Amino acid sequence: MLNFKQINTLTGWVVFVVATLVYVMTVEQTASFWDPGEFIAVSYKLQVPHPPGAPFFLLVYRMFSFLAFGNELNVAYWMNIGSAVFSGFTILFLFWSITLFGRKLLGILPGQESKGHIISLMGAGIVGSLIYTFSDSFWFSAVEAEVYAMSSFFTAIVIWAFLKWDVIKDPREENKWMIFIAYLVGLSIGVHLLNLVTLPALALIYYFKKYEKPTFKGGVIAFMLGGVALVIINNFIIPGLPSIAGSTEIFFVNSLGLPFGSGIIFFALAFFAALFYAYRYSRKKAMAGLNTILLSLIFILIGYSSYTMIVVRANQNPIINQNAPKDVISYISYLKREQYGYRPLIHGQYFTAQLVDQVEGDPIYRKGKDKYEIADYELQNTYDPEKTTILPRIYSTQENHKRIYRQKLGLREGQEPTFGDNLYFMFSHQLGHMYWRYFMWNFSGRESDFSDAPWIGLTDAFSDKFPEYIKENKAHNNYLMLPLLLGIIGLFFQAKVDPKSFAVNLMLFLMMGAVLVLYLNSPPVEPRERDYIYVGSFYAFAIWAGLGVLAIAHGLAKVTKNLATAGIAATLLTVPVAGLMGAENWNDHNRKGRYFSVDSARNFLASCAPNAILFTGGDNDTFPLWYVQEVEGFRTDVRVIVLSYFDTDWYVDQMTRPANESAALPFSLTPERYQKGTNDVLYVMERDGMDAISAREYLKLLNSGSELLRMRTGGKSQVNMVPSRNLILDVDSSTVAQKDIIPEEFMPLFTPQINLQVKGQYVTKGTLMLLDLIASNNWDRPIYFNNTSLATIGLNIQDHVVMEGLTYRLLPIRKPDFVREELVNTDLAYENYMTKFAFRGMDNPDTYLDEEYRRFASNHRSAINSIAIALLDEDDLERAANILNYGLKVMPNEAIPYDLSSGQSVPLFFEVGEEEKALDIIDKISKKSLDMIAYYTRENRDYDREMMISIEMVKYFIPLLEERGYQEKAQELKLRLEDFVGSESNQPGVLQRR
Repeated sequence: MLNFKQINTLTGWVVFVVATLVYVMTVEQTASFWDPGEFIAVSYKLQVPHPPGAPFFLLVYRMFSFLAFGNELNVAYWMNIGSAVFSGFTILFLFWSITLFGRKLLGILPGQESKGHIISLMGAGIVGSLIYTFSDSFWFSAVEAEVYAMSSFFTAIVIWAFLKWDVIKDPREENKWMIFIAYLVGLSIGVHLLNLVTLPALALIYYFKKYEKPTFKGGVIAFMLGGVALVIINNFIIPGLPSIAGSTEIFFVNSLGLPFGSGIIFFALAFFAALFYAYRYSRKKAMAGLNTILLSLIFILIGYSSYTMIVVRANQNPIINQNAPKDVISYISYLKREQYGYRPLIHGQYFTAQLVDQVEGDPIYRKGKDKYEIADYELQNTYDPEKTTILPRIYSTQENHKRIYRQKLGLREGQEPTFGDNLYFMFSHQLGHMYWRYFMWNFSGRESDFSDAPWIGLTDAFSDKFPEYIKENKAHNNYLMLPLLLGIIGLFFQAKVDPKSFAVNLMLFLMMGAVLVLYLNSPPVEPRERDYIYVGSFYAFAIWAGLGVLAIAHGLAKVTKNLATAGIAATLLTVPVAGLMGAENWNDHNRKGRYFSVDSARNFLASCAPNAILFTGGDNDTFPLWYVQEVEGFRTDVRVIVLSYFDTDWYVDQMTRPANESAALPFSLTPERYQKGTNDVLYVMERDGMDAISAREYLKLLNSGSELLRMRTGGKSQVNMVPSRNLILDVDSSTVAQKDIIPEEFMPLFTPQINLQVKGQYVTKGTLMLLDLIASNNWDRPIYFNNTSLATIGLNIQDHVVMEGLTYRLLPIRKPDFVREELVNTDLAYENYMTKFAFRGMDNPDTYLDEEYRRFASNHRSAINSIAIALLDEDDLERAANILNYGLKVMPNEAIPYDLSSGQSVPLFFEVGEEEKALDIIDKISKKSLDMIAYYTRENRDYDREMMISIEMVKYFIPLLEERGYQEKAQELKLRLEDFVGSESNQPGVLQRR
């Protein structure tokens, strides 16, 4: 008969197989939106991702890419499989951690396990680990190639290893396990830093084992010492050692005149010599504690050494080389994530605080020809002391953030926030909206996948309050609060029976949840939901859910007088809880059939002419494009430029080198004119009588360092200015004619001068380099913008671009005043859309397409509208009808519900004679919109963007129907809308109508 150890091992592996199969069956088949596109691309070619990097992740996932056996189209799938496997291992170690906690709770010594103990513990492990298997946030990360799956694995194995260490009696074995844990921690640094957050809680395990009579004070001290270990690793080892090495390097090179690298070599030799002699001393004096600490430090450093890959690969100049950390100075900046800015933690300003002083602090160095030169100085800001506070939560100076702060806090314009407002925002938004809501998503239920969707509970399962559009949303999941209840039962049971272990798990729960919330100090709005950050906290709660099974078994045993029977009953009663979560979450976590993240990237690139330059905006505009170019090898002739990166010298340097099939980009400005600390910002200082200046002449003056452009500031340096916001680019008509870049139909719109007008009061380095690129390119290569970059660039070029599908090409033409809509190259745009664009899976109602996929579908629908409008202006009704109907075919309502862009297509369908389809769109959108308005009104919910769009859509349809003679339908919509929002619905909508 199998003993407990064998059964525990075997059952754990069975749970691992179940979890891994679930993830493999639902894994994404290609690169999804957000960071996976970047991580897959950089892992495939071992390039340099965004700070602070994840080198060990890249090395391991590079190995998974080999399973594609040279088929580039399968690389993403196999890397996603890597996440599925690591997530399966996370569940394995969760199972074993639950049974270890359970053994301590029941007070079972090795070899004393009864049949009842074994059954109860196995049931606890199975239920708790399966609840986490099917939890919303963890499942999301388990099926895509992101760092969070592998990071969760390291968190799980470190917690399990500490629990294993806790039951070991032999001091020698204890030390071996401690060194093993240190090595795991070191490796985890090369994936994600979440693992480090567990150290203060795990220090309690050490304290409770080593001290027979623990006290509250001793527990606090142990917890704080664990925090010291966290600070040492996070602040000293990770960025601290390179920082000391950097200071030594600068001293050796700048002060002693020694060659580059001498300071780093000296520091490395000195540090490792000191470490070696300390280790020898500990052995000689038989100081086991010191010896273990030193060995642990060494193994942390061995694990951390994966970061050498970042520097090595950066110096090979790969295509993706973020921040280009080639030397110790840039490497330190990379590790410290300096590009992401500053968030106050302990003390800082309110969002209304005025900047009263700004002084230059420590110098920022860069590598020069023979020494390290000062590139810039750190800016130290001083704010009005009366508007600063401890624990600042409402701090951002962005205008959009200020508006949201006031809205959430109910502050009038000009009204000052109080410390009470500060705390209210922390509890209501940061801890409430940005953590507790996520927690309840995972253990109670989720309304939908719409932005800011609330959690739902037990009563919502039996309520008919939800409109169809929410009930039909695949992410409308309700677990009847059963996982939450089970976890609470386990929490109280552990707290009562085993308070020491309860303290450990409570600290894990808080450190990776509420404390992490306070540390991150989130702004009032994020680009997407951030629930995946807090999976460690949900992991700890899943342990309580498993212990809840033990609690139920313990209670039933008092009735049955048989723990084995009670254990079976408790398991049978609670396994359906995990089953309910799996059933509810399957359809919105099954990513089979989703390809549009990659297809939309291909569509952007397919919209560009050969050898093009394409400007993009945010993550989802860029990362999928990197993936299709770097992994699938699609349209590598197109040079993709991330607009926000264009503000950095390292990125401009990369643009001056060839990349794949793309030649180097031309710039007139020398590196000295765009390096860090030079021309970062140029203020517009319009001079009298200077209505406009030549763009090329301005660049020449700037490149020559002309004193005519100098203006003094309060700091040590001088900055350049722009003497006029109108920068005129002369166009040589003969050159343009020779290159044949203007389509025949646009030749009458040719202009010999383009005004590259500055939008705001200053020019950023990125805008300056864009100006330089446009001028230096001289129409040799096509320059394109996607919709995001076109809206955010610092130059007003709207009148000089032509839409060719999904992208806008810059041409030496001017849009006539009588053209209300954008200029469209109808022949090319129509051909691109109808023959070159891909829409795999977008017509399948069974495929789960979350909000980001729907947003990109809306962009494609909007592009169809633009093309159709242009075709109608040319009286080409046939092709206008073709492309409108094609949009309905490849993106039908059944798969992707009609949206704002669909509503804007209604007058176009009317114009091409497709009245039934126009009315069908009106009916479906109106029903959804009115149901939503009714729901928001009934629930007294604040109006959000979706609610405002719903109101505007109905208001938009009413005059359209009246114009077409559908008076009765128009009146019906009008009356229903007035029932909810009053007579204001009579006012014209904000949506433009053709």
